[in-house]
Amino acid sequence: MNRRRFLGYSAAGGASLLAAPMGCGPAGSSSSGGSGQPSGGGGGESRAEDFELHEATVAELQDQMASGERSARSISETYLARIEALNRRGPELRAIIETNPEALEIADALDAERASGNVRGPLHGIPVAIKDNIDTHDQMTTTAGSLALEGSIPPQDSFVAEKLREAGAIILAKANMSEWAYWRGFKASSGWSGRGGQCRNPYGLDRNPCGSSSGSGVAASANLAALTIGTETGGSIMCPSSINGIVGIKPTVGLWSRSGIIPISHSQDTAGPMTRTLRDAAVLLGAVTGVDPRDDATARSDGNFHTDYTQFLDADGLRGARIGVARNFPGFDERCLELFDQAIEDMKDAGAVIVDPANIASMDNANVFSELPTRVLNYEFKAGINAYFAGLGPDAPIKDLTELIAFNEAHHDEEMPYFGQERLVASQEAGDLTDPDYLHAVETVQRHSREEGIDAVVAEHRLDAIVAPTRDPAWLTDHIMGDRLQGGSSAGLAAIAGYPDITIPMGAVSGLPVGISFFGPAWSEPTLLSIAYGYEQTTMRRKAPELLPTLG
Repeated sequence: MNRRRFLGYSAAGGASLLAAPMGCGPAGSSSSGGSGQPSGGGGGESRAEDFELHEATVAELQDQMASGERSARSISETYLARIEALNRRGPELRAIIETNPEALEIADALDAERASGNVRGPLHGIPVAIKDNIDTHDQMTTTAGSLALEGSIPPQDSFVAEKLREAGAIILAKANMSEWAYWRGFKASSGWSGRGGQCRNPYGLDRNPCGSSSGSGVAASANLAALTIGTETGGSIMCPSSINGIVGIKPTVGLWSRSGIIPISHSQDTAGPMTRTLRDAAVLLGAVTGVDPRDDATARSDGNFHTDYTQFLDADGLRGARIGVARNFPGFDERCLELFDQAIEDMKDAGAVIVDPANIASMDNANVFSELPTRVLNYEFKAGINAYFAGLGPDAPIKDLTELIAFNEAHHDEEMPYFGQERLVASQEAGDLTDPDYLHAVETVQRHSREEGIDAVVAEHRLDAIVAPTRDPAWLTDHIMGDRLQGGSSAGLAAIAGYPDITIPMGAVSGLPVGISFFGPAWSEPTLLSIAYGYEQTTMRRKAPELLPTLG
């Protein structure tokens, strides 16, 4: 089953909810000829280990603030300068679509709190970049990368933003993304949006960053922020994390609230951490959990969530763990598979009990995993996006999906210079969520991915986790033919199931990073974190990018 056949949840890899600093300028000031291909060149004033916060962790930043060596303001200023140097100038990473004009004011207030003896927790004073489909009710806009929502300020914070603020984090910027989280047209280029232009891979600037959480992946990898958050429907955290050499966590659907996130699919959407280390991801994961009355899915997390996931990190977490090796994800580059085989040996050496293979039989049903996932997303996107537009109020720039399609046609040169909006049109033609075709599709794909898929193989082999390579290496960005979708990918199954998935750097193919995924049943984040942390600490395979113009 190749990635093309997994279109609904893997090629739509953007289907998860997929810039160039505008400095701390006014909201809406970030649009700048987004349809253009960034120029070449790998220069930049601040690069790799020369950056003073190079690969800085949350714990290190907290220690520096506690000692008085740094402040929340100085840390934020340093990251903003990094964005200024690398985002639109220098190598033009185009990972950040807009910076927060209130960031330094917020940092000053948090520094004052610290001085008075009040430290809210591990995120106090830590700058975070969040994807541009996550609502913030402040001076930044939320647009899913589209010119159609340029200037739109939602009426309230998303639950994610609300929890970040409560924890003392500084929402530093909005990250670029594949426009409408990749749910727009065929032959799309991941990481391209009308507002942000083409986001670029920091390991080879002519390579694609994958999506749809492209900017979040690049910003974390290139040290443009301490932490980032992306969203996923069908691989949009897993793919850009793997391809940009970072850690990504796609939580169980319902562990993090989706209220205030521009949707694709209520059965698959979730936000999640994208960071350079698993410990930092675990810190972020716990800070954003909680039951939210605006998102019914979070009711299922009651009794299943933790506010501190760092307690589950165990450097010896591989010892005795039963790990199943899923080998029936086809299409992977042989060099990626060689790294994967080495990862299996590393886990064995660290004491893991390896079940190889532990193939997921339901994946071989091509009839289930070809057209049906796309059908589910067509229906759910239409319902979800119309509800989101309605929630923006009477002054919303776009009132419904029909108006969005018309806007794109009216602004064809800016919005559709490279690819169209076939997915939007197909969603508009779908019926409502009572349609028997939809109900059959969603029941079928969930049964095959859950009870007859992940749950079945875990029960059969008494597994703690399943592992597979995350994604093949990054392809060359191509605005004529679009993304190369035929390579191997394992993210789709857990995405459709709504189950947790963690990717950890596994190594590199010709200088391009690839990851290994650890996934399992619903609410198994604690076990997956223990095992994945054991692997990360045993191997330590992340290598920071060098912002090279090209490779090979």
